[in-house]
Amino acid sequence: MSCPWWDNDDDGSPEHRVRVSNLPWRADERSLKDAFADYDPIYADIVTDRETGRSRGFGFVAFKDSKSMNDAIEGMNGQDLGVRTITVSEANQRTRRQRR
Repeated sequence: MSCPWWDNDDDGSPEHRVRVSNLPWRADERSLKDAFADYDPIYADIVTDRETGRSRGFGFVAFKDSKSMNDAIEGMNGQDLGVRTITVSEANQRTRRQRR
């Protein structure tokens, strides 16, 4: 299984990701990526509970550059996705984790 946030080489370049909060419970990666299609997303990931597999109500969308990311924040923050109003903000940089 390939995970874009895990298998990439850490070359020190900044990530261009947004955190999307207040997602509808039925949202999946495809619908999240499709919602951001106007901003050319690379991938979308919804965070799930390890034990139940259910969505935790937030996820991340990655972009190729900071312009696309900033345009997505400006254009999508406060918009309705399904029955909920989403919050979109720049995601914190991740530190590379070691496999266990």
